[in-house]
Amino acid sequence: MSGAKKTRQSTFGAAAYGGEGWSQRVRTHKQDLGSIWQSCGIDSEWRELKAVLLHVPGQELMAAKEEPCSVQMLASLDVTKAVQEHEAMAQLYKSQGVNVHLVNPDTPCRPNQMFCADLFAMTPQGAILARPASTVRAGEERGVARRLASIGIPILKTITGTGTFEGADLMWIDETTAMIGRGHRTNQQAIIQIQQVLAEIGIDLIAVDMPYGTMHLMGMLRIVDADLAICWPRRIPYNSVRILQERGYHVAFPPFDDDQESYRGMNFVTLGPRRILMVQGLPVAQSFFAGLGIECLTTPTRELSKAAGNIGCLTGIVEREKINT
Repeated sequence: MSGAKKTRQSTFGAAAYGGEGWSQRVRTHKQDLGSIWQSCGIDSEWRELKAVLLHVPGQELMAAKEEPCSVQMLASLDVTKAVQEHEAMAQLYKSQGVNVHLVNPDTPCRPNQMFCADLFAMTPQGAILARPASTVRAGEERGVARRLASIGIPILKTITGTGTFEGADLMWIDETTAMIGRGHRTNQQAIIQIQQVLAEIGIDLIAVDMPYGTMHLMGMLRIVDADLAICWPRRIPYNSVRILQERGYHVAFPPFDDDQESYRGMNFVTLGPRRILMVQGLPVAQSFFAGLGIECLTTPTRELSKAAGNIGCLTGIVEREKINT
């Protein structure tokens, strides 16, 4: 029939507008881990290690050939030897049942890209992306962000504004408490941002001031069990020790000197309760750890050490067993 009006159908009550057929999302973000998001996260420094993020070094290390100090390294590296050492470390992780993810950046690498521990920090519910303090390292976080996203790891926070933060400055004291070192790598602006995002998931953040001339909190403090912490004597912040002791930790101080061998001794990764992966060829440190009932697995890093970092710095922790999965 010509000229008849067409009847318009109302969209009111359609599923898209909250009507019949609408399904409300009620699960929390935490509950989405392991389904929508990849299982990930940590709430300790010592529970069983399950997944790490590594970057296999390459020709970017040649930037240290002429002036190592210009790229924050100690000496020029033999790239072939460095790659072989890195592969040996990765294989050892795999032999321990640890899932190894590789960064595989989509842009040319910065010289220090392999130090993944600095480029993000894990929480129980996802990652906090770092913003390295040095112009030499600016942009390394992009490759890590891309890789975390590709394997399904949620990024809870990206440090913005004038904040600078490196993941090796954040340590877990217990499942509801993290400690962060304030120094030349991590500043107060970043700490304020991290404090806010952690508070949203029920985590307290304690800031301590780092001694002048030190790099990361990781170099001052390593936790190897629920009640055992290793601290660098005369350099660990006073408040750090008191906080650890108040929470029931035995704090052990190694007989270390202010030298490169001692630095390498502290630069280990905890694989599980009283079980660590440490640098090969450090008898003083290994004997001290063994005396505390710590099982020591070792891997060679003589060449990698020339870049002013070691096993702990090279290893981005993606997942450990958690108290509340």
